[in-house]
Amino acid sequence: MRIRMRIRRLAGRVAGRARLPRTRRGQRRAFQVAVLASVLALLPATWTNAAAGSRVRTVEDVPAAPVAVVFGAGLWDGEPSPYLAHRLDAAARLYDRGTVRAVLVTGDNSREDYDEPDAMRTYLVAHGVPANRIVGDFAGFDTWDSCTRARRVFGVDRAVLVSQGFHIRRALALCGAAGVDAYGVGVDDRHDVTWYYGGTREVFAAVKAAAEAAVRPDPRFLGPREDGVAAALR
Repeated sequence: MRIRMRIRRLAGRVAGRARLPRTRRGQRRAFQVAVLASVLALLPATWTNAAAGSRVRTVEDVPAAPVAVVFGAGLWDGEPSPYLAHRLDAAARLYDRGTVRAVLVTGDNSREDYDEPDAMRTYLVAHGVPANRIVGDFAGFDTWDSCTRARRVFGVDRAVLVSQGFHIRRALALCGAAGVDAYGVGVDDRHDVTWYYGGTREVFAAVKAAAEAAVRPDPRFLGPREDGVAAALR
């Protein structure tokens, strides 16, 4: 019985502390703090949108560049997920139109049984892109790693980035910070649960992106310079 009474008293104290301030001054301060917290939380997302500017285009109107960079988006039973397949379809169309002359596929190959770049290569070859025009980055573990490795390892300084609409602005902002002059193709997809999850995730991912753009850390794996893109362009 005594234990129950103590629990009730403790619960009452916690509830009392969680109540809104009773005075107008206290309520005003609480409101101001909430507004400030919301603004600070949205600043990184605002930055990614501002950094991308008018550089999000379509396959039909994006300016030409030597290379298309396609970011990984997961595999299903060893093959590109529907979202990744749509990115690769857009890249194949860019190549077919002559907008780009080579494709850099960047993704995760951190373990033997998961190889995004090779799956992406196989898909592109099946859709008409010559194998010698496709270069794989097997250490594109996240967007920053893909962008900075594109510049520092593969020597890409101008590119067309390909991703879904909810991700392309962050990719443009990070690749710009990495030294890649890029435009982006935002692939349209059905607005399903994955789409809305991706859009919500971007709000939080923008915080990490802003820190990466400011600090510009080394990728998880840098490695030596590679001439794959230069060879593909030749």
